[in-house]
Amino acid sequence: MKQIDVNADMGESFGRWTLGADEKLIEYVSSVNIACGFHAGDWEVMSHTVALAVKHRVAIGAHPSYPDLHGFGRRHMEMKATEITQLVLYQVGALWAIARAQGANIAHIKPHGALYNIAMRDEECAEAIARGIKAFSKGVLVFCLPHSKLEIASEALGLKTCAEAFVDRRYEPNGSLVDRNIPGSILDVETAVRQGLALANGKVVARDGSTLELAIETLCLHGDGHHASATAEALRKSLEAEGYVLASPKVTSDA
Repeated sequence: MKQIDVNADMGESFGRWTLGADEKLIEYVSSVNIACGFHAGDWEVMSHTVALAVKHRVAIGAHPSYPDLHGFGRRHMEMKATEITQLVLYQVGALWAIARAQGANIAHIKPHGALYNIAMRDEECAEAIARGIKAFSKGVLVFCLPHSKLEIASEALGLKTCAEAFVDRRYEPNGSLVDRNIPGSILDVETAVRQGLALANGKVVARDGSTLELAIETLCLHGDGHHASATAEALRKSLEAEGYVLASPKVTSDA
């Protein structure tokens, strides 16, 4: 029996504004990354999303970002390392309190958007994030790209990491994601499912046609995509047809 985790970003609505079909999407994943109010989400959306996760028995993850509601957390912001540490701790703490009130806990932490991308290649940012995560708990998993600066920084602090790959984004030859502004960087349903199956088997074809080998433990798809739930449904069916069982990574959270 082969096991794989599929995670998705959720809880990205805000006030009266709704984004994503979370109620449908959550049926096909095993982990969720919940926005913590800085790029999307608010206390009511967070609470509702936690309740969905509890109902469907999927692992709950915190999805902290730069404080950038207008830019959906996808714009780089110049911040001191100490600020990044505290903004991560602040957001994770907020979600933890809401989860705890519903008898749930946080299993993993995954930065969002620009904060994620910067942390993959910038040592100072990665170390700042890792310090914030460690201050919260040494038992949670850190979702990140394999061989990234965040993986290195997290493991150096004694944190456990979970190597992640993206189903719906095209890859550069160096293992990074193709910039969203480049045509073809976001994959359609059929292509995303093919890529997801390849990634589950440790390989992906980059933008230049070269093949990368990546040992990963979790597959991600973006909940704000137009075809997110359709992609998740097709991916799950294809993975199960290949003998995979969807399950969240094991965690020993002490939070």
